[in-house]
Amino acid sequence: MIKTLRKKILLGYGTALFLTVVVLIWAFINLLNLGRASDAILRENYKSILAAENMIDAIERQDSAILLLIVGYDNEGLKQFRENESLFLQWLSRAKDNITVSGEDRIVTTIDSGYTSYLVNCEKLRQLSLENPQKTGRLYHEVILPSFKSVRNTCVRLREINQKAMFQASERAQYVAEKAIWSMIIIGMVAIAVGLGFSLLLSKLLVKPLQQIMEATQKIAKGSYDVEISTDSSDELGRLAVEFNTMANKLKTYHDLNIEQIVAEKRKSESILRSIDDGIIVVDAEFKVTSINPTAAKILSIEPNESQGKHFLEIVRDEQLFNYVKQSAESGKPPQIEESKNVISIQQNETQHYYQFSITPVRTKNNAMLGVVLLLRDVTKLKELDRLKSDFVMTASHELRSPLTSITMSIDLLMEKTMDKISEKEQQLLTAAHEDLLRLKALVADLLDLSKIEAGKMKMDFDRVQVQKLCEKAVIILKTQAEAKSVDLSMKIPEDLPDVIADPNKIIWVLTNLISNAFRYTNTGGHIRISAEYIGPQIHISINDDGAGIPYEYQSKIFDKFMQAKSQKDFGGTGLGLAICKEIVRAHGGTIWVDSIPGEGSTFTFSLPVTE
Repeated sequence: MIKTLRKKILLGYGTALFLTVVVLIWAFINLLNLGRASDAILRENYKSILAAENMIDAIERQDSAILLLIVGYDNEGLKQFRENESLFLQWLSRAKDNITVSGEDRIVTTIDSGYTSYLVNCEKLRQLSLENPQKTGRLYHEVILPSFKSVRNTCVRLREINQKAMFQASERAQYVAEKAIWSMIIIGMVAIAVGLGFSLLLSKLLVKPLQQIMEATQKIAKGSYDVEISTDSSDELGRLAVEFNTMANKLKTYHDLNIEQIVAEKRKSESILRSIDDGIIVVDAEFKVTSINPTAAKILSIEPNESQGKHFLEIVRDEQLFNYVKQSAESGKPPQIEESKNVISIQQNETQHYYQFSITPVRTKNNAMLGVVLLLRDVTKLKELDRLKSDFVMTASHELRSPLTSITMSIDLLMEKTMDKISEKEQQLLTAAHEDLLRLKALVADLLDLSKIEAGKMKMDFDRVQVQKLCEKAVIILKTQAEAKSVDLSMKIPEDLPDVIADPNKIIWVLTNLISNAFRYTNTGGHIRISAEYIGPQIHISINDDGAGIPYEYQSKIFDKFMQAKSQKDFGGTGLGLAICKEIVRAHGGTIWVDSIPGEGSTFTFSLPVTE
C-alpha cells in the first residue's frame, strides 16, 4: 500500500513518462526507416538522373559548336566542342559507376558506343571543313545530326528510367511514412488515455484535501475558527490536515484570549489621538487618509468621518505639502525641509493661522511602507510673538539712535575739550565710555537692519550686476586694512561668468563683512582669497582664509543671532554680522554656509541666482 504522497506522484507520472518513452522509441524507429527509404532514392536514382541531364546539356553544346565550325568560326567552335566533350565523358563515367536499375547498363553501353561514333563523325566534318567547306552542311545533316539525336535520345531514356525508379521509391517511402503516422497515432492515443486516467486519479487524490484546506482557510480568514478537516489518509496531506486542525484550534484559543485586548488597545490609541492638541493625519501608501484626529479636522474645517478614504490633496489642498509627504513615502525618511519652509498658513474665520508641520514615514520590520504621519502644530501665537519682538526691536533700535547720537556728540566734545584737564584715570574712563558707546551704536544699527530684513521692510534694489565688479569693490574698500595687517588679499574670478540678480550695495556689505571676519582670525602674513564658480542656475562666491578656523561645535550655529566663536583673542563685535549676511542672502533667493577645519582656516560661501 502506498503510504506517502511522493510515491503516489512518482507512480502516476512515472507511468506517463514510460508511455512517452515508448512513443519516442517507436517514432525513432519509423523515422529511421523513412530516412533509409529517402537515402535509397538519392543513392540509387538521383545520381543517374543528374548524369543524364549533364550529358544532354554537354552534347547539345557540342552540337552548337559543330554549327560554329560550319559557319567558319573554327577556333571558337573547336574550343567549345573539346570542353563539352570532357564534361560528357566525366558524366558518362559517373553513370557507369551508378548502375542501379535493371536495363540501365545496356542504355549506358549504347550511349558510350553512340557517343564514340558521334565523335568520329565530328572529326570527319572538321577535316572536311578544312578541305571542302561547301560539303560540311550536307555531312552534318545526313550523318552528324542523326548521330547527335540518337545519343541525346538515349540519354533521355536513361533519365526517364531513373525517374520512374525514383517515383517507385518515393511511393515506398510514402507508404512507410503513412504506416509510421498511423502506428504513432494509435500508440499516442493509448498513451494519452492511460496518462489521462492516471492524472485524473492522482488529481483526485491531491486536489480534494487541498480544496478542503483552502475552504477552511477562507473561513478562518473571515473570522470563523470552528473548522475541521477530515483525515482519511496517512500520507503527507493527511499529516498536513492534522497539523491544520491543530493550528485552527490554537488560533481559536488565541483569538478568544486576545480579541478583547486588541479592541481595548485600539480604543486607547483612538482616545490618545483625540486627546492630542496637535493635528494628526495618517495616510496609507496610496496617499489616502486612514486616520485623522478632531484637532486636524478642525484645522482643515472638515468632518473626521467624511475624510476617511479620501486622497490627501482632497483634504489638505496644498501641493507643496503633498510633495513632501510623497517624498517621505518614496524615500522612507523624513524630508529635508529648511527651517523657514516648514510652516503653512491656513485661513480660518477670516483669521490667518500658522501651523508648523513634521512628516514621519511608517514602515514595518520588513521595511514595507505602511503610510505617512503628518503632524500639524499651531504656532500662530509664536508667529505673533516673533512679529511683536521684531517690531519691538525695530522700534527700540530706532528710538535709541537719537539719544545715542547725542551722547556720542557729548562724549566726543568732552574728549576734545577736557582730555588735557583731567587725570589719567578719568581719561581712561572717558575713552572706555566712548568705545562702549561706539559698540552700542553698532549693535543698535545691526539690530535695526536685521529687524527690517526679517520683517521684509528693508528695500532691495535688485539689478543685473557682474560678480567681478562686486568683488573688486569689496577688495578696494578693505585694501588699506589688508596692507596694514600685512595680509595678502586677492581674488580669482572667471571673466565668462554670467551676471547675477542682486542688490549691489547689500551684496558688497556681505562681502566686506565676511572679509572683515577673515581679517580678525588671520595672522600677519596670512592669505585671503575671493573666488567664484558657476554651478547650475547659481553663482557660488567663496571667501577663503588660512586663519585659526572655527571649532566644530560652533559651525552649525555660527549664523545665529549673537553667536560668536570662542577664541584666545577677543575681537569684539555684536554677533549679528553673520546673521544679517544670512538674511540678506536669503532675501536674494540664495543660501550661505561655512566649511572650516580648526587650525587650517575657513571658507564662507554664498550663492546668488544668475540672470535668465
